[in-house]
Amino acid sequence: MKTVVQRVNSAYVDIEGVRVADIKEGLLVLFGVEKGDEKAFCKELAYKISNLRIFEDDNGKMGRSVKDIAGEMIIVSQFTLAGNCKKGLRPDFGNAMEPETANSFYEYFTNCCKEELGESRIQTGQFAAEMNVGLENNGPVTIILEKRS
Repeated sequence: MKTVVQRVNSAYVDIEGVRVADIKEGLLVLFGVEKGDEKAFCKELAYKISNLRIFEDDNGKMGRSVKDIAGEMIIVSQFTLAGNCKKGLRPDFGNAMEPETANSFYEYFTNCCKEELGESRIQTGQFAAEMNVGLENNGPVTIILEKRS
């Protein structure tokens, strides 16, 4: 399981010209699952991301989490995180979890994040949709988190 966590001043997701998610200060989380991942990883990553201290505190240090600042989160499914580029120039997505199971992991991860931050602070893209994702990265701060069995 892989996530790319970006600290943002704002972020949005559009699908076919319709804005389906829009946040101010918080996190944009790209979420991908691979064959062999376990649902328990979702809960662990949701806790870690929600409590990850990457926002500035009063001393200008990274001492606050998205939870601490009452920030928001957009979660976007991203199967391309499972891409392997070790051979050739075309990514191999053979390790990506099959779509139906991956969608259940995405929904579970989203629910775990809602448990951490509250339902009103979590927005999502749409699983398997062609999305336009926009953001104003703050920092920039980008963290990659992986969980493996």
